[in-house]
Amino acid sequence: MTERFSRRTFLRATAASTGLALLAGCTGGASSGDQSGGGNGDESGGDGGESRDKPSFDGWFDRTPNYDGVHDHTGEDSVTVEVGTGNGYLFEPAALKVSPGTTVVWEWTGAGGTHNVQERDGKFESELSAAEGFTFEHTFDETGEYKYRCVPHESLGMVGIVVVE
Repeated sequence: MTERFSRRTFLRATAASTGLALLAGCTGGASSGDQSGGGNGDESGGDGGESRDKPSFDGWFDRTPNYDGVHDHTGEDSVTVEVGTGNGYLFEPAALKVSPGTTVVWEWTGAGGTHNVQERDGKFESELSAAEGFTFEHTFDETGEYKYRCVPHESLGMVGIVVVE
């Protein structure tokens, strides 16, 4: 015997299973102390997927949903950070560690409107741009922590840090 489902029955069944899947995702989440990363769904993070150090940086990343720890790029000559990822208002990766002499290149995705990159103490600053493919670069010669932001979207959590060791 062949059963026929009405559109209404199908939609009810689909909605019920979707609701259960969403609920399951909400109840099994990691605590805020989870060190395994994963805020953006990409476990590899471009550096092998190993566990990352996830310091708080005095709350700098409190509003940044994709902060999944410090991505280690020490020993590389150049590292690219995407500007306008996720919801269009994020840097990816949000935090990275590099060696002295490394050049960081910020490349605009074209999403989220007009962005800039400004180090909070004024050590470097790009112009405002909304153009996909626009780039800004800075070479980090001295060790330290360089917190930066997109001035128009800082309140949305569009911040980042470069740790130079």
